[in-house]
Amino acid sequence: RYSLFYNRLKNIEENEGGLDKFSKCYKTFGVNQFVDGGIYCKEWAPGAEAVFLAGDFNGWNPFSHPYKKMEYGKWELFIPPGQDGHPSVPHGSKLKVVIRAQNGELLYRISPWARYVVRDEGKVNYDWVHWNPPQSYIHKHPSPKRLKSLRIYESHVGIASPEGKVASYKNFTYNVLPRIKDLGYNCVQLMAIMEHAYYASFGYQVTSFFAASSRYGTPDDLKEMIDVAHSMGITVLLDVVHSHASKNSEDGLNKFDGTDSCFFHSGPKGTHQLWDSRLFDYANWEVLRFLLSNLRMWIKDYRFDGFRFDGITSMLYHHHGIGTGFSGDYNEYFGLHVDEDALCYLMLANHMINFLHPECITIAEDVSGMPALCRPIAEGGGGFDYRLAMAIPDKWIQIIKELKDEDWNMGNIVHTLTNRRYEEKYIAYAESHDQALVGDKTLAFRLMDAEMYTNMSVLSPLTPVIDRGIQLHKMIRLITHALGGESYLNFMGNEFGHPEWLDFPRRGNNESYHYARRQFNLTEDHLLRYRFLNTFDRDMNKLEERFGWLASPPAFVSEKHESNKVIAFERAGLIFIFNFHPHQSYVDYRVVIWHSSLIVIFKYKILLDSDAAEYGGHQRLDHSAEYFSEEYPHNDRPNSLMV
Repeated sequence: RYSLFYNRLKNIEENEGGLDKFSKCYKTFGVNQFVDGGIYCKEWAPGAEAVFLAGDFNGWNPFSHPYKKMEYGKWELFIPPGQDGHPSVPHGSKLKVVIRAQNGELLYRISPWARYVVRDEGKVNYDWVHWNPPQSYIHKHPSPKRLKSLRIYESHVGIASPEGKVASYKNFTYNVLPRIKDLGYNCVQLMAIMEHAYYASFGYQVTSFFAASSRYGTPDDLKEMIDVAHSMGITVLLDVVHSHASKNSEDGLNKFDGTDSCFFHSGPKGTHQLWDSRLFDYANWEVLRFLLSNLRMWIKDYRFDGFRFDGITSMLYHHHGIGTGFSGDYNEYFGLHVDEDALCYLMLANHMINFLHPECITIAEDVSGMPALCRPIAEGGGGFDYRLAMAIPDKWIQIIKELKDEDWNMGNIVHTLTNRRYEEKYIAYAESHDQALVGDKTLAFRLMDAEMYTNMSVLSPLTPVIDRGIQLHKMIRLITHALGGESYLNFMGNEFGHPEWLDFPRRGNNESYHYARRQFNLTEDHLLRYRFLNTFDRDMNKLEERFGWLASPPAFVSEKHESNKVIAFERAGLIFIFNFHPHQSYVDYRVVIWHSSLIVIFKYKILLDSDAAEYGGHQRLDHSAEYFSEEYPHNDRPNSLMV
């Protein structure tokens, strides 16, 4: 793998002037304006017989501005400035690339490199709009330094409002970012930013890779949003989709030049059976140029601080993970079923980002458990910084769905939370957007279900269902945060147990926005119990910020007691003790401490208590109590203390 990567990198260095130049092609492809007002246009359309540019600027004459055919399927066009020196293609004017296909048909296409596309009301397809304002947004604040502890708030701009509508970049900037900061998250991961024609696809059916979604506002609005986040010390990641593309041809990449092989594999190999989308040909030189330039543009122009690569499993294997289970056997990860070209692209992408922008972060979403994905490329690894611990949310769902409280297996919980490859960093999460979607249930909804509609008011009695749900919601999130990885992720709204599910407007729900929103207002109502969960989530993050357990070595687990239902572990100098027993509390309970000193006596105090009144607990612990270590062997360690 490293040999394949090295040969491709060497080819780029020798024939393309290096990675820096190779990945800056977003500045020359598409339609770009020179300082003097001239317009330079460039496209890659190897299957085209002829290429033209049409638009408002030439009265939509499809033949007046032909491109010149160059080598390797590239086409170029230069349009001089107007007689008055003004740009020949004004800012805000609509454009189309006109392709004469091999069968003679004229195809009106949006450039794959288009920076701004919009859909007028009442229309089905998007239009390409030339974006070149007289004064673009100028970033005022530097990007934050690379974080040691990542506390990620997974977000979707369009649903980030209690109102039933598509929310805006402006709304996120001034209403949501302050909330994220207050909750103690230091990183926001933005979904559905790359333009996608179908809103209900959650942004995973991308049609225009270089365009920020216009349904939320303008490119400058997004730049301002990222700039304000940086002013708060918040790192901003983009959920990037390079694993596949929408099958749309009128306003997407599909059949751009009239063939099914432009950007993608030809025939069945180029179509994902389950997603009904097109699959990139990662061995194609121009596809590599397109995808690497795409990453570079989001970093340079918008100041994103890194990426979460979606759908990595589909890229890594020729079978795309369809109908395939992964047990951890190494034969599953090495062989002819692995798509080495796709893996090589990921290595090139990580190398480019690390070499040109070492402050940036990359995350892999891989369900297969591919070894070394988060090890350095020099070791033959994939070069990612983090990978998602995707088994953890599945485990919590399985436990809550299938087991009685008294049947919870402490050893199995600990195994799932600690079962990760040595020196590969994992992002732990109890739930993400996947669990919030219609057809699934969030943890809060699984725990409390219909009673969330009737018994979340403090004026109503605290029922056993609500009491159990609130307490387990806090405990599950804290133990996942503290034991499950080297980073933590939460999907917006889940921190306070957002009721109901997430469903975008579509035919099946009469185009309703009722479930395509986040009811942040629920946490501001002091008569509702949602505020207890919100406050606990904030204080949990603030405690991690203070002690940095995510950046600390893995925890020392001292107890996983099946009959007592107790889990105890130590990390970053803190002792975490969880009692999952459904009805048994304990006094004078002995737990191990890691310190082995026989001379020094260590004093401990309660820092975070899920049973505290401000978190909707029963206030059964005295926070003024002090706990002292003693030379008393327990669980094969010389020192312990009583709690």
